[in-house]
Amino acid sequence: MSTEAESAPPVMGGVFAARAQVLGPDDVSRALTRIAHEIVERNKGTAGLVLVGLQTGGVPLAESLSSLLTSIGGQAVPVGRMDISFYRDDLGLRPVAPEEATFIPADLTGRVVILVDDVICTGRTVRAALGALADYGRARAVQLAVMVDRGHRELPIKADYVGKNLPTRRDEHVEVSAGGVAIGELV
Repeated sequence: MSTEAESAPPVMGGVFAARAQVLGPDDVSRALTRIAHEIVERNKGTAGLVLVGLQTGGVPLAESLSSLLTSIGGQAVPVGRMDISFYRDDLGLRPVAPEEATFIPADLTGRVVILVDDVICTGRTVRAALGALADYGRARAVQLAVMVDRGHRELPIKADYVGKNLPTRRDEHVEVSAGGVAIGELV
């Protein structure tokens, strides 16, 4: 006998307990530098690029990438932030706590937007971000940069730029910071 509560996915939350550090601070820095060079190569420079960091983990990565791209390309690359909380398809499963107001630094029409996030897993966060992005203009192209790709896709979404492919179990959690990438569990 199954009830609705038994068949529903678990509510996310808890405190992260790191089990192992996968990347150190130097590794994260090297990965960001490599991603920045890949972005410049693919887009033939930095003209017309806009970075949009997804709250919360993608914002500091987007800011770091903007600095790197500015130094490589010689011109400032605008960076914004997006909170996609109300665009998610799992509103009833996660607590909705908007972190900070969305800020998009320019009209996105005709520009190449690079969404930046710390970890991609199922693809649902990116799907929500694509929906939210449409409210700010029709970008010429949208690309995705992530520090960690865990796999486990539920949607046909693939990152264009990846710092580290890190196969994980579904019950594991990955945390990304300037201090490195750690794998563990929520307790």
